[in-house]
Amino acid sequence: MTVNLEVAEGVGTLRLDRPPMNALDVAMQDRLKELAEEATRRADVRAVVIYGGERVFAAGADIKEMQDMDHAAMVLRARALQDSFTAVARIPKPVVAAITGYALGGGCELALCADYRIAADNAKLGQPEILLGLIPGAGGTQRLPRLVGPSKAKDLIFTGRQVRADEALAIGLVDRVVPAAEVYEQAHAWAARLAQGPAIALRAAKESIDTGVETDLDTGLAVERNWFAGLFATEDRERGMRSFVEEGPGKAKFL
Repeated sequence: MTVNLEVAEGVGTLRLDRPPMNALDVAMQDRLKELAEEATRRADVRAVVIYGGERVFAAGADIKEMQDMDHAAMVLRARALQDSFTAVARIPKPVVAAITGYALGGGCELALCADYRIAADNAKLGQPEILLGLIPGAGGTQRLPRLVGPSKAKDLIFTGRQVRADEALAIGLVDRVVPAAEVYEQAHAWAARLAQGPAIALRAAKESIDTGVETDLDTGLAVERNWFAGLFATEDRERGMRSFVEEGPGKAKFL
């Protein structure tokens, strides 16, 4: 399989496995969607790591495959391409991208679907589609400006240039830079910590934030308000408040 889902101790790792560069062909896109939906359904998956291996995250789409597609073929394929990445973005659990080597084109767009991005100190990220006479087609023109702002996104998309990990950190494209050998370990630790948290509250927080940044303030506040009140019906809320009163803050166990 070109993408695998490995689950241990509440953390599901979506592992890209198409050597040498994890080029995201149609089969890989469809498999990614399938496994993202599986991670969404599975109760034993409480947080997710997206990982391409020690050498590369994903160097982009399979250009040889795309070269053979005409306009009619891509009209039929473009929605499925976006849907595969959106399935990752909509996993209602904490998702972290562990970025090694190159995350270019579709690889960068996949990383944008995560809630948090940890990059190797030798990583390179970018949206080079313009160099092919194209624009990003898996969410890059939408998710990138929402993350780093329109002007920085335009710089990256207009020029197609690659940014090193330090610049990616400075502009907010990644959230943490670590030695290459520690990328997966630290991403897994981030996910494992949250896998121990209150699952419904984490889902509520993610949905409230994601919905809020896509809509007006009043609508976002309504989403927050409804989730906030609804959480008072959960066992996790009872457990968390009881632990706070009896033991002090930060000691509740939710599993």
